[in-house]
Amino acid sequence: MSHALSTRPSPLIARDRLAALLSAAAGQHVCIVGDAMLDLYLRGDVDRISPEAPVPVVRVRERRQALGGAANVAQNVAALGAGCDLVAVVGDDRAGETLRGMLADGGMHERSLVTVARPTTTKTRVMARSQQLVRFDEEEDADLGPDDVARVLGAIEAAMPDATALVFEDYNKGVLVPAVIAGAVAMARRKGIPIVVDPKYRNFFAYQGATVFKPNRRELESALGAAVDLEHPEALPATFARLGVDYLLLTLGERGMALVDAEGAVHRVPTTAREVYDVVGAGDTVTAYLAAMLGAGASALEAAIIANYAAGVEVGKLGAATVSADEVLAAYDAHESGV
Repeated sequence: MSHALSTRPSPLIARDRLAALLSAAAGQHVCIVGDAMLDLYLRGDVDRISPEAPVPVVRVRERRQALGGAANVAQNVAALGAGCDLVAVVGDDRAGETLRGMLADGGMHERSLVTVARPTTTKTRVMARSQQLVRFDEEEDADLGPDDVARVLGAIEAAMPDATALVFEDYNKGVLVPAVIAGAVAMARRKGIPIVVDPKYRNFFAYQGATVFKPNRRELESALGAAVDLEHPEALPATFARLGVDYLLLTLGERGMALVDAEGAVHRVPTTAREVYDVVGAGDTVTAYLAAMLGAGASALEAAIIANYAAGVEVGKLGAATVSADEVLAAYDAHESGV
């Protein structure tokens, strides 16, 4: 079945409909399953080379911690006013204590975190003059063992009674193994709640039954072993048959997003960003808004449009940042008025 690609601007959503969905999103409760991280930024000045080796010496002036990975999705859900449970693993270490404390300080539940015998995933970035000089990753990314998988599934089951949407946020750190994915999908489908997936290359085809599957174009083409031609989408139904999901939401960088359904129809959602300072965290913002909006009763296309406005706000901020409902409304108004 062939569908012509629409080239008109982003489909309109009425302001009152947008406001109603944003208001309803504040009453949702999203269960987020995946890889939580602690991001540490060391910022400073460089004015000499080390006498010990040909490397710059950074005099640290600022030390900042931030939530990363699935924890950043959680704080974007919280910024909407919605509730969330973050089902992830942390170590019995200082970084794990810090991550728990940051979640609690941000009004998020840390009750669903599972402590395991591995370090909390921590990424330390050393910055000078707005440039990253080096990054240190402290992590173990092997798949969780059977006992820890059982504990993670228990945490998902405990969180499910409150959940109105389920998110999988995969960074290939070993939490989203097939047993966790299948168990969580089955729980969500029994409850009839939407499922949003932000996949990585491991277990890419393990999310049958998901509502919205959100890879970027490079990830999808790598997994399929073939180029994806959105101008001629006749082959896309075969991709859906293999993935077993309702919708694909492809993120296309500066070209915005494309929502594709199982029949091969493509809906373009052009970017609404006015200024782009930093794309870090934009995907997490999109994931959070998709889940909250679907839980609030939005169609997949409405959820994608609203998430796109949120991403346009996020990329105008430095670093991984959250986006409030008021900021989305302001971005909508500015876009509609041509500002």
